[in-house]
Amino acid sequence: MGAVERSPIAPYALEGFYDEMFAENGLQVRSHYSQVYERFAALKAGEAGAKQAAFNRRMMEEGITFTLYSPSQIQPLERTIPFDLIPRVIPKTEWDVLEKGLLQRVTALNRFVYDVYHGQQIVKDGIVPRRMVVANKYFRPEMMHVRVPEDVYITASGIDLIRDEHGAYYVLEDNLRCPSGFSYLFKSRSMMNQLYPELTLSSSIRDVEHSLNRFLTVLRSLCPTRKKDPVIALLTPGEYNSAYYEHTFLAQQMGIHLVEGRDLVAMDHKVYIRGLGGLTQVDVIYRRIDDDYLDPLAFDPNSMLGVAGIMNAYRAGNVAIVNAPGTGVADDKAMYAYVPDMIRYYLKEEPIIGNVPTYVLSRRSEREYVLSRLHEMVVKETSLSGGYGMLIGPSASEAEIDEFRTKIMADPSRYIAQPTIRLSRAPVLVGGQLAPRHIDLRAFILMGGGTAGVHVIPGGLTRVAMTEGSLVVNSSQGGGCKDTWVMA
Repeated sequence: MGAVERSPIAPYALEGFYDEMFAENGLQVRSHYSQVYERFAALKAGEAGAKQAAFNRRMMEEGITFTLYSPSQIQPLERTIPFDLIPRVIPKTEWDVLEKGLLQRVTALNRFVYDVYHGQQIVKDGIVPRRMVVANKYFRPEMMHVRVPEDVYITASGIDLIRDEHGAYYVLEDNLRCPSGFSYLFKSRSMMNQLYPELTLSSSIRDVEHSLNRFLTVLRSLCPTRKKDPVIALLTPGEYNSAYYEHTFLAQQMGIHLVEGRDLVAMDHKVYIRGLGGLTQVDVIYRRIDDDYLDPLAFDPNSMLGVAGIMNAYRAGNVAIVNAPGTGVADDKAMYAYVPDMIRYYLKEEPIIGNVPTYVLSRRSEREYVLSRLHEMVVKETSLSGGYGMLIGPSASEAEIDEFRTKIMADPSRYIAQPTIRLSRAPVLVGGQLAPRHIDLRAFILMGGGTAGVHVIPGGLTRVAMTEGSLVVNSSQGGGCKDTWVMA
């Protein structure tokens, strides 16, 4: 008798991790996953792998890419984002709590940035140390007392959430400058609808497509002159940027201009797009370049990516820049430790979603504690993102630990540390079979002025560490993604 082929939906050992689909050591399917499980269980041998291959081909055909840069590579590597066919499913009651917590957090962070560039009352009241602001790499004195349209500094944010081994959610990181991933969220859903409609269309899940219209509404609401039909442009560093696909996708889907710095000119405290028919004034700029490169007259004089004089136009109130310059003062990794106190200070509320316990290494007692336990800790350089500048103690070599110990002792203010969290896992298809991989969730929040309000995109983007045992989910480090469903 021949061997019985293993079912592609066969469970796996949970190994002490919280699993999104399975409970009771893999023997029980969570109720909100029952429909997804049944659909995959009904597939014949080889069908799951064939569907995954079809997704991979479509990703390649549509050019859904992310460019990887590595010191070991002579040329950058442009690759398709690894997309996993099995969606992540979040029950409505769970999402309702997350949505409230995300709204609470971003509201407090926006209040904080406003306060930093105006009265700094939170500093005067001793909640946030002054040195945490003035020594912050992303603090921009040029933004002091600048009037920002509708007082909205953080228009588009990406808040990274994780779950521990008990299933509890925590905020891992706040991305408030130029968060990426919007396009992968929308494309993952549209591709699921196209290539696996029998799954998505038979399930009661929240729509995400309308969020593109909300994004456009939010941008329009920030027009400083309140024009009914403002001219909006997405400012990109260009085709060599790692997220250039996303820039082109968003500009096309929202019907706004895609421009590079050389396409713009600042004159008479206004910003214009150069075109064959002459100059067209721009009202709102959704920038996807860092502060340093925005304006060589205000920031880095060597920048070739920005527009000379754009900050003069901004200060004059003739153009909105989204997200506002200087917003990064709130997403520095050391500032993260103070966000729960910001919520209490500005909103008089307890945080709905907690932080991961965080050690600020500029504090001597916390530094000494961490240095004695580096093999247990995750250490992060405060000014870096994308999975760079990190030490993951449990998987690091002695040489790597010693290297970080030296770096911390030389400049402790550059680092924070957190205990290693046993990140939750979700099933992915590997060779046509289920295998567990660690995940996080990047939730996207859009904040506008007036009636545009604040909108949390349902579900967000589930990021997957595609390498077995890895905790690094960042696209820049080879991570993948999943469609994320919020049950209606």
